Amino acid sequence: MNSEANWAHAAQQMQETFGTGLQQAMGALAAGTPPAGLPPPISFDPVKLQALQQHYIEEASALWNQSLQPGDSAPAVSDRRFAAEAWKSNPVSNFSASAYLLNANALKGLADAVEGDAKTRARVRFAVEQWMAATAPSNFLALNAEAQQKAIASQGESIAKGLANMLHDMRQGHVSMTDESVFEVGKNVATTEGAVVFENEFFQLLEYKPLTAKVYEKPFLLIPPCINKFYILDLQPDNSLIRYAVAQGHRTFVVSWRNPDESMADKTWDDYIEQAAIKAIAVVQEITGAETINALGFCVGGTILGTALAVLAARGEKPVASATLLTSFLDFTDTGILDIFIDEASVRFREAEMGRGGLLKGQELASTFSFLRPNDLVWNYVVGNYLKGETPPPFDLLYWNSDATNLPGPFYAWYLRNTYFENNLVKPGKAVVCGEKVDLRKVDIPVYLYGSREDHIVPIGGAYASTQVLPGKKRFVMGASGHIAGVINPPVKNKRSYWTHDKLPAGKFPVSQADWLKGATEHPGSWWTDWSAWLKTQAGKQIAAPKGYGSRQYQAIEAAPGRYVKVKA
Repeated sequence: MNSEANWAHAAQQMQETFGTGLQQAMGALAAGTPPAGLPPPISFDPVKLQALQQHYIEEASALWNQSLQPGDSAPAVSDRRFAAEAWKSNPVSNFSASAYLLNANALKGLADAVEGDAKTRARVRFAVEQWMAATAPSNFLALNAEAQQKAIASQGESIAKGLANMLHDMRQGHVSMTDESVFEVGKNVATTEGAVVFENEFFQLLEYKPLTAKVYEKPFLLIPPCINKFYILDLQPDNSLIRYAVAQGHRTFVVSWRNPDESMADKTWDDYIEQAAIKAIAVVQEITGAETINALGFCVGGTILGTALAVLAARGEKPVASATLLTSFLDFTDTGILDIFIDEASVRFREAEMGRGGLLKGQELASTFSFLRPNDLVWNYVVGNYLKGETPPPFDLLYWNSDATNLPGPFYAWYLRNTYFENNLVKPGKAVVCGEKVDLRKVDIPVYLYGSREDHIVPIGGAYASTQVLPGKKRFVMGASGHIAGVINPPVKNKRSYWTHDKLPAGKFPVSQADWLKGATEHPGSWWTDWSAWLKTQAGKQIAAPKGYGSRQYQAIEAAPGRYVKVKA
């Protein structure tokens, strides 16, 4: 058989293999033949299944035929994982990348063809995306042309460095996303000047040195998420929301959560509300002598703040004059991708595992959030650190992202059931916290609500839903980008945009988003300026700035950022 006949025969076999293999796989799934050890089978839309199979065969044939053309190994690949010239110049690597992307698209199409409820389809698609991210040819030295080229050029030095990087990451317990040796909390991150003026077993309260001669009479308290460390709000002077608030004339206090150890393994949601959020509000009042304060909650900190305000309202107390909620849930109807992890079985498992005591390790939480974006936050660093022997560049935000915190098991178990699973905070009287029935309808104060358009942790719909729950005067702002980058967007950078609207349509944001945007106004730059203008209207008159920290009763304990934030998980 001559050369051309050999190639033609190989092409036919490849086409038959691709087509038959996919057909068999789809047929087994559609016929209800589950792989060993997995739950009962799922069903597929037969029309979509047939169309997908036909399209796959056509694309596979085109890929193989193009690879047979003189001078061409495979079509150009647009995926940035395979964008380096080494992939294009290596026929085997180029073909493997193209075949991988073809199979990935087919599997995603298969996930979309699943018949069932939205949660089932989301779970299947998530599993497929995780599998495809993990099996990309770029993740393996034997297939990664760029890593191979670097190994040859460096005479094996990149492989030696990669092994050293892998051993280092195994010792520290997580994949390095940045050069962590460059950063030190209190030295080149979390450097805004201040002092610890109160502490208990749950948190330290930081007060910051005024940057203006006068401050507003109502002090300002920030409650960050307890699943992360507070200094995301104080990374560098030019992107610090804390420093920005101080510079705007607010006497600013911040909760710095303790990183729980075994001594806190029995602490509950009630403890965090009573002994942390409510206590912090009271101490700020006592230090400043203010009748009321303004407060901000970020992410889970917003859920904690909202719960605390509902508890105080049930007691007939109203110590907070206005609240700001940044990318926060009160209504957990629309939780996005995180919903796939939550069902009765998973919640019961956590309750049995740690509902009466124990710790949810910080690295487990960090890994979960990283795998929501596996290519960007996991495999990108596996390839760079280990296959190419590179040290990731210094990046303060990624250093913070790797600085994990633990959570008390009972706190976490209560939170899972009553928020993500049963959504009890928005059911008046359903959730009982600190002995009080939670009713958010009693939290009748002005509220500034911010949501990020591309947020995958608190979807924009979840942030907007609070407008339908809280009864007071509300301002809702949508910012560009995601959960962190959207929030940490200082005016000095003059980046991105934000949108405002004079009206807040009833219903959930995804339903009314198009209508909301039609009447919304886009503003270039940071939402911080809009928020600052709003907060000043809630802050009262200006008075002389204090000359020292704390008060006679609450004297400075140590310099900010304090001890608690430096404790590693």
